[in-house]
Formats: sequence, structure tokens, C-alpha cells
Amino acid sequence: MKPTQLKNQTFTGERALFQGKNLFIADSTFEEGESPLKESADIALENCAFKWKYPLWYSKNLKLENCTLTEDARAGIWYTDNIQIKGGLIAAPKTFRRVDGVTVENADIPNAEETFWHCKNITLKNVTAKGAYFALNSENIVCENFRLTGGYCFDGVKNLVIRNAEINTKDAFWNSKNVTVYDSYISGEYLGWNAENLTLINCTIESLQGMCYIKNLKLVNCKLVNTTLAFEYSTVDADICGGVDSVLNPSGGIIRAGRIGELIIEPDKVDPEKTVIICTEAA
Repeated sequence: MKPTQLKNQTFTGERALFQGKNLFIADSTFEEGESPLKESADIALENCAFKWKYPLWYSKNLKLENCTLTEDARAGIWYTDNIQIKGGLIAAPKTFRRVDGVTVENADIPNAEETFWHCKNITLKNVTAKGAYFALNSENIVCENFRLTGGYCFDGVKNLVIRNAEINTKDAFWNSKNVTVYDSYISGEYLGWNAENLTLINCTIESLQGMCYIKNLKLVNCKLVNTTLAFEYSTVDADICGGVDSVLNPSGGIIRAGRIGELIIEPDKVDPEKTVIICTEAA
């Protein structure tokens, strides 16, 4: 059935299009009024702006193209399934919560505090985000051409793949499971603590006391710059291109590096025989 078209309109008041179904909305603005599209389904929006709280809750099957969620459209998309966003600006914090099935492409999220919490089946392509606590306890995530600035990102995530990213953060990937990062730059203190199955491939990493307390850490052809006190109590299979400033008390595995500036292994804390150290450059 052909959708009902709503164009060049201004919507105001609480629940302006409550339980709207099979709509095409274009060149329109949602002004003051909470929850304008709550419990909606099969909605396409183009060149629209949301300017108030909770615009898309308990909704299904949404497509947004070149739309804007202003800063006042906070907590905008919660408990919603199957949403596609292309282009536009997401300026509101706490935008995604308990969402299942979300794709965001070619978009900017400059106020991404507490965004993508407890969500699953997420795809992010050509997305730039800034804000702390990004993607807490979410799962089944693919990020490609991704830029993020903000501490404590991806805490507690499961099944995350990142390709070609730049991540400036603190405490990234804590408590995570099954994370693989390819061809990326990651800078941040205390990287990856308490993670399980963390794999970094062709990455450049800068971290103070990073990659500690990890079960099954794998580094493939990675550069560690300004990285100190790495691998404490981690089981590790590391292939480091060049050197690392210092390594502290790995609990087991193998570390291959050109050089290690300072190797600290305390027999009263870890068994030295459980870790193989291979340095290829002369001291």
C-alpha cells in the first residue's frame, strides 16, 4: 500500500503522530512536544528535524535520510527495532537505547554521551562521534571508517568488528568479549582491561598500562607507540612491529618484538616460564 505523504509541515504537541503507520514525511519539523512518533511503524523521513524529546520510541521499520536530531531531541530513539539512518546530524545525547537492528551511514554524532547503550545488531559506516560511554553493553556491532573521541567506549560489548577507525579514548573495550579491530589507530589509557578474546590487527596503539587483565589477547603486526606497562596479567600472543617501552608481568603466551625497553617480570606474581619473549633487534 502506498504510504501517506506528509510534506512541508510543522508538528507540535505531545504525541503529534502517535502510532503513525505507513507514512512518508519530508521537509518537515517536529517542534516542542514529547514523543511525536511513539509506537510508529513503517515510516520514512527525508530532510526532517526533531527538536524535542523522545521522538522515536517503541517504533519499527524506520528510514531516515538527511534528518537532524537537535540537542533538545535527547534520548531520541529507544526500544525501537529496524532503523536505517543515512546522512544528517544526531546532535542529541543518549540517542540509542535498547535498539535492535540499526544502521547509521555518513552521519555525525557530536554529542554522543551514553549513546548506543544495550543495543544489538548495529552497523556504523562513515560515522564520526564524540562523547563518553559509547556503546555500553551492546552486541553484534560492525564499525567501518569510524572516528570516535570519548572515554570509556565499548565497555561490556560482545561481538564487535572495527575496520579503519581512529579512536581517542580512555578505558576502551573494558569487560568486552570477542572484539576484533583492523587497520586502526587507538590512543587511550588502560586499554582493554578485563576483556576476553581481544584481537588487534595492523593497528597503531598508544596506551599507558594498556591491554592488562585480558584473557586471550592477540596482536598481529601492530605498532605500540608511547605504550608502557603493557600486558599485566594477560595471556598474550603479540606480534609487535618495532618496540614497546615496557612490559609488566604477562601471565602467559608469547611476545615477539623488535625490542622491549623495560621488561618487568616478578616471579612472586607470575610464572616467568609461561611467557616466551622474542626480541629481534640487538640491544
